[in-house]
Amino acid sequence: MIHSRPFVSQSNAARRERNGSSGITLVLADQHLLFRQALRHYLETEQGMRVVGETGDGFNLASLVELRRPDVVLVDSALPGLDIAGTIRRIKMKCPGVRIVVLSLVGDRDTFLSAVRAGAEGFLIKDTPAEEVVSAIRQVAEGGSVISPALTGVLLREFRRLSSLQEGVPPVGLTLREIQLLRLVAAGLSNKEIAEALCLAESTVKNRLSLLFEKLSVKDRTQAAIYALMHGLLPESEPDYPPALAEGSLSTDQSTLHSVG
Repeated sequence: MIHSRPFVSQSNAARRERNGSSGITLVLADQHLLFRQALRHYLETEQGMRVVGETGDGFNLASLVELRRPDVVLVDSALPGLDIAGTIRRIKMKCPGVRIVVLSLVGDRDTFLSAVRAGAEGFLIKDTPAEEVVSAIRQVAEGGSVISPALTGVLLREFRRLSSLQEGVPPVGLTLREIQLLRLVAAGLSNKEIAEALCLAESTVKNRLSLLFEKLSVKDRTQAAIYALMHGLLPESEPDYPPALAEGSLSTDQSTLHSVG
């Protein structure tokens, strides 16, 4: 479990103090009744935790949260009728002190990033041990955040990608063609396959790669791939590079390419 250093959530702490309790109130949202009941039973055996509401669909989740005003909401990302980002934003707008932890059967990248961008404080895979879920709830209730370890790579890659875009300039002055070449290397293509994709001679590809590796100060293809990852140069999904690619958007960069050789 990856935790951030918590800060005291004044709104939640003040609300619990006004209610005369230092406990944590929760709303559970999961489509599977058996799972929801088991989770509720387990959480209520923990000192200071109390479930104040639950639902099996996403249609009335925001209204339930607004009514019950819990400290923490545990919500299944696959909840029927749930618009994960829209619901989180609505809850945050109506109840800004409520903390949200999303539970997911699989670590779907798009769902994870959508929930985080919308304001979720936690995202856990459902195979997380029960005691770690309890720890995550306490962490989030005190103003921290939690992310399952399996998803930290996704978060880091997104951070690097956005950082690269914000810089506005490709690292070490790479041309568009050099970035394309680097992506093909990172995708695991051989020199022959790269030559076919870019309609170049294999010897030309070999020469271009030697120049590119020298420019990046890397020794081999593995280090080049790591460089591409670290600088947010890889596409978000698995690339598909047909031979016609050389006739596409990068064809206008031929003059720059020739100047490298």
